[in-house]
Amino acid sequence: MDTSLPPQSQPVPSPEPQPDPSPRLTGRHTAGSAAKLLMLSALLSGFLALARIKIVNHIFGAGIDQDAYQAAFTLPDLINYFLIGGAASISVITILNRYRVAADDEGGDRALSVILTTMSVVLAAGLLLGEIFAPQYIWFFFTGYRHDPAGAALATSLTRLMLPAQLFFFVGSVMSSRLQVRRIFLYQAFTPLIYNAGIILGALFLHHRLGVYSLAWGVLGGSFVGAALLNSLGAFRTGLRFRPIVGFRHPAFREWLRLSLPLMIGVTLVMVDGIFLKFFASAQVGGITLITNAKSLFNAPFNVIGPAAGAASLPFFASLFQQHRAHDFSASVGRSVSRLFAVGMIVSAWMIALAPWLMDLFRGGKFNRADATAITQLFTILAITLALWAVQGIYARAFYAASDTKTPMITGTLITVLSIPMYWGLFHARGLMGLAIASDIGILVQTASLALLLHRKRLVSLAHLEFAELTRALLAALVAFAATAAAAHLLPPVSTHANDLITIALASIAWLAAAALTLLATGSKLPAQILRRR
Repeated sequence: MDTSLPPQSQPVPSPEPQPDPSPRLTGRHTAGSAAKLLMLSALLSGFLALARIKIVNHIFGAGIDQDAYQAAFTLPDLINYFLIGGAASISVITILNRYRVAADDEGGDRALSVILTTMSVVLAAGLLLGEIFAPQYIWFFFTGYRHDPAGAALATSLTRLMLPAQLFFFVGSVMSSRLQVRRIFLYQAFTPLIYNAGIILGALFLHHRLGVYSLAWGVLGGSFVGAALLNSLGAFRTGLRFRPIVGFRHPAFREWLRLSLPLMIGVTLVMVDGIFLKFFASAQVGGITLITNAKSLFNAPFNVIGPAAGAASLPFFASLFQQHRAHDFSASVGRSVSRLFAVGMIVSAWMIALAPWLMDLFRGGKFNRADATAITQLFTILAITLALWAVQGIYARAFYAASDTKTPMITGTLITVLSIPMYWGLFHARGLMGLAIASDIGILVQTASLALLLHRKRLVSLAHLEFAELTRALLAALVAFAATAAAAHLLPPVSTHANDLITIALASIAWLAAAALTLLATGSKLPAQILRRR
């Protein structure tokens, strides 16, 4: 049986893809409809994430327990990142898309089986080592725990409990790749919803008996059901023929390894920013919780407009590149970046103007007013760069679609290494606020570097950015910020969550009206693009 990959050096034929066995079960999507579906998923997941943060803060506060829980994520995340590149689907999509275009579903299923089985063995071995050396990792990485044996023991136990979740995420990611190549995103849309729901249910129903361990069990349950089980069911319903095959020398695995190795050995600021924040913040009790809360609350709107658009775009970028449509590829990336950056600026205006009222909603229980004030300052600084965090994902995926994982990873590694003194210096000068400023500077350098490299490699021209549209969006963001801040401060001072919500709702109306009127008055196409169904 031929196990070679479809040729890469010759133009790829483009016959009609073979139909899935049951196309009525899962509708296909265009780039736009896929982005809308994933943005809706991200929006709902964002609300669940906000509810999760509120519930966890209320029950555990900003103290030893939640610090240990937040710290427990770092080792599992690092193992995931360095063993499978943190995003297995990126490389798998590139490989499976070639099989799909060549109408070779059998070869694609064989490639998926080899990659999934072989890397599951490798990942399981890495997780076992993580279980063994978790105490040493916690002692070395979190300096604050060196003088707190109880906190270190708690963080170690939670780390060991949460490590297996990475295997579930990996299985779900690979299975989701098969669905995405077929332009099926429904299962992927439910993954974050179920994951967040698992943590919430664990906190609500198990915290009296298990304490902070209830959150770790929620992570395990949510990752298994939402990532591994759901996406696997979706893949099998589309006719996947999976056979466990361990093959380190198999052409499909070697191809995946070639694409993924830069993701494994390189680091990017997108990945390690949160780790840097936790590392330095561990020096003070509650510091990890405060900076992680600010970052998580910033990620709620970011996850609606950023990763969703990036995940939906990758299969379409890859298809354009593999069809040798260089101009269309460049124009598509430039258009996606322009629209996403424009939306990001306008949403940033809303976040910054309403930060005090938004953050006050998370006050309650063991999370007091001083804690809410602290995360307000951090959240405001982080919110400035929402648009940059969103579009860097598009630029990175443009490289991945062109089967170039090496350039962004080398660039990201250099930027990350050079950023360490900046994080250290700003933390010692300004504390947690200094860390937030360092995060903003780092993502600015990361995004600009990717854009310039794509331009120099003649992959994505800077000329395809819609500069006029970006100027209109910047003006709309400034006007909307002024209108929102004025409306919020004209209302009476508040001290209850109900009044917080009233202020947010009324000021949001002013924000939306000001942004929309400014865009329409300047002739912007953005409102029509957002509302357009196709």
